Amino acid sequence: MSQHAKLLREVPIFGAIREDIIDFLLQKGREVQVRQGDWVLREGDPGGTMFVIDHGEVAVLKGHEGRQYLLNTLHDGDCIGEMALFDLMPRSASVLALSRVTLLEIDGSALHELYKRDIEQFALIQMNMGREVTRRLRECEAHIFRKLDYPEFDPGPDAPDFTETDLEWPGRLPLHP
Repeated sequence: MSQHAKLLREVPIFGAIREDIIDFLLQKGREVQVRQGDWVLREGDPGGTMFVIDHGEVAVLKGHEGRQYLLNTLHDGDCIGEMALFDLMPRSASVLALSRVTLLEIDGSALHELYKRDIEQFALIQMNMGREVTRRLRECEAHIFRKLDYPEFDPGPDAPDFTETDLEWPGRLPLHP
């Protein structure tokens, strides 16, 4: 197994993906070198590829009113660009190389070929992408909650005491299987 295949195996988006599919994606992809201080992605650009950071560190930046704001710092094994590949929208943030960066590029056309070749493995990657985007959304939501001053809500003494079991209904999967 190549070093790049080992790297992809550690990336949550490629969790449980068969080795032959990892090899297929690597054959269709390419390695990209980015110098320190260069842009990897720009907010608003079309998104048709994602990248896995093989080596190096990048800053994820969001522009607002002519200024850049740091959202996150990512490094070896992290993914960038998958959101635009998943939802087919323009890039939602910019990515700047903080060091010399080596990336593995995976093009949307390779995923389209995978769709034709093995829809089950394609679906698994899509589900994993959805999980990764949801994980990041939850992190963002928690961060916003900590930063904002939300008022406490008191439903009053006559309000029912809701528990997780109250949230179960016929046909719904259990919260804790």
